[in-house]
Amino acid sequence: MPNYTFTLNGKPVTVDAPADMPLLWVLRDKLGVTGPKYGCGVGVCRACTCHLDGTAFTPCLVAMRDLPANAKVTTIEGLAKGETLHPVQQAWIDCDVAQCGFCQAGQIMAAAALLTQKPAPTDDDIDTIENVCRCGSYPRIRLAIKKAAGG
Repeated sequence: MPNYTFTLNGKPVTVDAPADMPLLWVLRDKLGVTGPKYGCGVGVCRACTCHLDGTAFTPCLVAMRDLPANAKVTTIEGLAKGETLHPVQQAWIDCDVAQCGFCQAGQIMAAAALLTQKPAPTDDDIDTIENVCRCGSYPRIRLAIKKAAGG
């Protein structure tokens, strides 16, 4: 198996993995990072959303051979700065967003990426997030994103 080296949550990692193995499986099964959840495996639910070089992406769709050289992957485990939660994580708690919690890591990662691109998002901007929440917490998700944006 080939070796792949990339940065995961700010630390360099090297892993042996088949070239066609999705990054999500490498994260979960080989590296023990369980924040990104397996939902559908085809990029529709987005429960596995992480950041690749600061942009939201679904690692269930990225084979290891397609991971860019020098990639910087951030999962929910790497979003906080030490003990200080990212503003989106704190807003999620403050707004009591989570119900079952399955989609929350992906939702938070998508929201954090959106706020990087649009620090003061409109409702239409927030609606571009396509992560699925089976519990239907969308009103609280919207509220938390606005709170994290300072609104």
